Amino acid sequence: MRWGLIPSWWEKTAKDVPSTFNARAETVAEKPMFRSTFKRNRCIIPASGHFERKTIPDGKQPYFISAADGDVLSIAGLSDRWLSTESDETVSSCTKIVTDANAFTRAVHTRVTVLLDRADI
Repeated sequence: MRWGLIPSWWEKTAKDVPSTFNARAETVAEKPMFRSTFKRNRCIIPASGHFERKTIPDGKQPYFISAADGDVLSIAGLSDRWLSTESDETVSSCTKIVTDANAFTRAVHTRVTVLLDRADI
């Protein structure tokens, strides 16, 4: 699985894909890069945690965000399969959905990964 979405309709090379590591929750249904995938290929990305990086004078400080009880996180995401224009290889890719930071993560970053509650899965 490739991190950074390549939509199935993409006609250029994988190197030509703009940054698609994150999809903003507030625009994911409208942005051309994500809207068709949002309609048909939503997914849950299970993870033990994820990193947010805080900008500091010397660069970026990574912070590992995980569940307090050690449980698996359910990250809201999008996935798609794309046929490479160069090799005829099918590439599976995904992106996570992000939103405005909450009180817990705001000190680290302005955006936060969307985590799904069990009831919403």
